[in-house]
Amino acid sequence: MQQRTTRVNPSEETIKIGPLGIRFLLTGDDSNGSVSVFEVLVPVGQKLAAPAHKNDAYEEILYGIKGVLTWTVDGTPIEVGPGQALCIPRGAVHRFDNLGSEDVKQLAVITPAIMGPAYFREAAEVIGAAAGGPPDRAKMTEVFRRHGMTVAAPPPAK
Repeated sequence: MQQRTTRVNPSEETIKIGPLGIRFLLTGDDSNGSVSVFEVLVPVGQKLAAPAHKNDAYEEILYGIKGVLTWTVDGTPIEVGPGQALCIPRGAVHRFDNLGSEDVKQLAVITPAIMGPAYFREAAEVIGAAAGGPPDRAKMTEVFRRHGMTVAAPPPAK
């Protein structure tokens, strides 16, 4: 029988996706697959580099710590600031932008823990390969699919 060790922030891993920072506090390995918890650091003026997407089999809960991040959920912009929480339900198309005047720090909770550090490492690789341009949609679609997400259809051309 394996001895269980309980400690604060057992994962404590930071992943960079361009200027964004993701710091994992807990992963599915730490919680028997029930929850992933991580901080999201978004500098002023930054937008989600990956395309808008939906979570197929988990909820995503965001809690504002510093700054205001604008989440667009099913076409509706929602500002989440310090002390505010937002639950993005399964199947809702979403993305975020830091339109404010300060860097943002939010806490994200994924339940169950289908998405974890592997998603962010793989996404960082695809986004980094784009060298500042839009990431390869087919490659991002495959990364999303492996981690329980679906890329949203691109907006109609005007």
